[in-house]
Amino acid sequence: MLNLVLMNIALLISTALIATISAIADCPVSQSAELSTVKPVLSAPDAGKPDATGAARDSVAAPAVRPPVETIDEPIAVRALPGGLDQTLMFNSNSPEVVQSEGILLSTFPPEKMAHPAAHLHKALSGRFNLFLHHISKPATAGDLRTLYLGLLLKNAGFKTVQLTVQSAASYLSQPDAPFIAMPPVLENQDGLIFAGPGDRVMSDLLRDKRQKDFPERVSLKPGQSCLLLNHPIPVNSLTPPLNGRSACLKVRSSGPVYAASLAMYAPVGQDGNERSPTLAEWQKLLETGALAGPREHEASLPGATGPFYYGRVAGVALGSVWKAKAVDRPGKASVLTIPEPGKSYCYVLSTVDKKTLGTNQVQSAPLVVRYPDTAYQAHGNYAASYLLSLPLYNPSQQLRHVSVAVRTPVKESADGLVFKQPPPERVFFRGTVRFRYRDEKQSAVIRYLHLVERQGELLEPLINIPIAAGKRNDLEVEFLYPPDATPPQVLTVKTGL
Repeated sequence: MLNLVLMNIALLISTALIATISAIADCPVSQSAELSTVKPVLSAPDAGKPDATGAARDSVAAPAVRPPVETIDEPIAVRALPGGLDQTLMFNSNSPEVVQSEGILLSTFPPEKMAHPAAHLHKALSGRFNLFLHHISKPATAGDLRTLYLGLLLKNAGFKTVQLTVQSAASYLSQPDAPFIAMPPVLENQDGLIFAGPGDRVMSDLLRDKRQKDFPERVSLKPGQSCLLLNHPIPVNSLTPPLNGRSACLKVRSSGPVYAASLAMYAPVGQDGNERSPTLAEWQKLLETGALAGPREHEASLPGATGPFYYGRVAGVALGSVWKAKAVDRPGKASVLTIPEPGKSYCYVLSTVDKKTLGTNQVQSAPLVVRYPDTAYQAHGNYAASYLLSLPLYNPSQQLRHVSVAVRTPVKESADGLVFKQPPPERVFFRGTVRFRYRDEKQSAVIRYLHLVERQGELLEPLINIPIAAGKRNDLEVEFLYPPDATPPQVLTVKTGL
C-alpha cells in the first residue's frame, strides 16, 4: 500500500506544471510584483496567498481556452461558527514573507540594550504557546545564491530554571520536501503522505501530533540562558529560478517565562570556503545588533477601512491558537444539532476575515497582542491555528437518514445563501488535510483523513456520508490546522439526503 501511494505521488509530481508565482504579497493588483516563470515540479511558495483583494494566487497553469463560466446561487443557511479562540499565544512570523536582507523577523525580547529597540516587542511567553514561521528566500540580485538560514532563539526571561517541552513540531522546505504539485480535489491521507506545499505538510504532521527528530523533546534553560529551537537553511543555489520557502510550527510548553525571536541570516563561510550553519553566538549577536529584516511589505490597512484594503502579513504575537466549537440547536439549552430537512442544508463559516464574513459579520481572525506598525492588525486566516469542531447530529424523523458533509470555498454570499462558479477559477484557495470522526451504520468508529485541494467557487462532491438512525444521534468531530498555503474563508456544509 505504501509503495502504491508513493508511486501515485511520483506520478503527480512528474506531471505537475506550475505557471507563475508572485514574489511579494498583499500588493495592489494594478501594481503586481515581478512574476517568475518556473519549471515543472518547482514549488510556488507564494501560491495560495492573498493579494490586495484577498484572492489566492494561481499555482496551476490555466487552460488556453475555458468554457463560459456559470454563476450558481446555492440556497443554504449560513451560520456563524459557535465557540471561539482560546487564550494560547501564537508567535506568528510571516512578515516579510520574502526575505532579501538579514535581520530580525520577529522578536519578543525587551528593547533595552538592543541596537534597534523598535525591532523588539517585549512580550514574554509562558505556559502553553505555539511558534509559527513561514518565509521565502529569493536573491535580491542576480547571481546571489547564498543560503539563507532561519533561526528561532528562546531565552529564559526569569530568575528560575525553565523547562521547555516541545510537544509537536515540524518544518519543511517547499523544495525538495513539499513541492506545490497538481492534485485531485480529494485524496485519502491516512498516513500523511499526501501534501502540496510546506505549510500543508507541516499542518498535516501536527494534526497527528508528530515531532520531527531534529527538534528536542525537552530543553532546560537556566536564568538568562538561550537555546536554538530552529537553525534551518533555505537553499536556492541548485534551483531555477533561485526561489525557496520554509514553513515551521512548534507546540511548546514552558514552566516559566521566555523571550522568543525569529531571525534571518545568510550562511557564514568557513575557512575552507564553504557555507556553514550559524552558531548560537552568531544568532545572539544578530539579535542584539540587527535591524528588522527586509524588504518591508505594504503597510496594512486599518480594520474596517474603506477603499483598497491591504490585509498585510503577520509579524506579532496572536491571542488564540485553538478554536473549539460545539454546534447545537440552542446554545446552553440543547445538547444536539438537528439535521436539516431532506434536501436542505446549512453551513458554518471557517476562518472568516475582515470584509469576508459571508454575511455573518463574524471575524474569526485572532487579535494581536503585540505587532510591528507596518504589519497586519489581526492574524488573518489564523494560519497554524487548530479548529476543533463538534457536531452532535440528531435525526428527529422516524426513518434512517444520510447526512453529507463538505468543506467548500464559496465566492461570496448571496441573499439566499452562497455563490459558486462552474467551472471555478484555476486559483487554488485551500490545500490541507481534514480529519473526520463519526460512526458507521454498524456503530463502529470511523476516522478519516482527507486531503483537499479546492478552488474558489468549486462545488465539490460531499466528503463523507454519515448514517443516522431514526430518533438517534451520530456525533461528528471535524479537526484541522488552518494551512498557510490556503486563503480564507471556507464553510463546513451539512446536508440531508432525500
